[in-house]
Amino acid sequence: MWISGVLPPDAPDPRIKGAEMVRALPFAIYGLVPQPSLEDLNSFGVMAARGSDGTTQTTVALNYTLWRNPNDHDDPANLAELDEVTRESLDQDSPWPRPRWLIEQVERMRYPMLWEVVRTTWTRVPDEYQSLPNQLVQHVNHILMNRFRAELGIPDGPPSGPPGGEPWHARLSAVNPMAHLEVDGHEVDAVEIDTDPFVYGIGAQLSGEIVVTVVIPRADLPLIRLALATRAHRESPSAPA
Repeated sequence: MWISGVLPPDAPDPRIKGAEMVRALPFAIYGLVPQPSLEDLNSFGVMAARGSDGTTQTTVALNYTLWRNPNDHDDPANLAELDEVTRESLDQDSPWPRPRWLIEQVERMRYPMLWEVVRTTWTRVPDEYQSLPNQLVQHVNHILMNRFRAELGIPDGPPSGPPGGEPWHARLSAVNPMAHLEVDGHEVDAVEIDTDPFVYGIGAQLSGEIVVTVVIPRADLPLIRLALATRAHRESPSAPA
């Protein structure tokens, strides 16, 4: 039951449904290889496009917590740079009981997150718009728009100009087609965008229908091994008893 926008303490963890949805997909999901500086949150963003004859494209995006000092999670160096208002709100006790999973998610907000860093996209009948270079450009611009608004001077509200017309947008001309990426222990041909001051992007075509793209903030690159692996399905978070 929902009361005045407040979650009851027995509210189900939305990650359960998300994990079940991803397990049911007919294609593999890729993520960054396991490494001490990253914690897989078992959290997904799932986007789907549908036509009159069913699903035409599905994208699954992965999120990770970033540990700057993975040997000591209590090291203050691991904390995210938060404004005073956000920090104070995290320090305040809730006036009502909250689900355990929500308490854990709020606590995670104290630490930096790699948001939608890896995308796996299945396209039933790819065309030029869904080509690897186009998907990488779209992923880079998505991260810039949502994670670097202040740095780019992006005003609040929807874009006012034509799509792709912003001066900060990555463009197809920035794509280098001569890159390589490790996937499941093997080097594969890839394309990259290595010209943006805030992020680095790389992607590979793994089959006729599957594209994987990665976009990482440049400040975090030294902490990350940039290699991908098929992501094993994990157990969903436990449902409340």
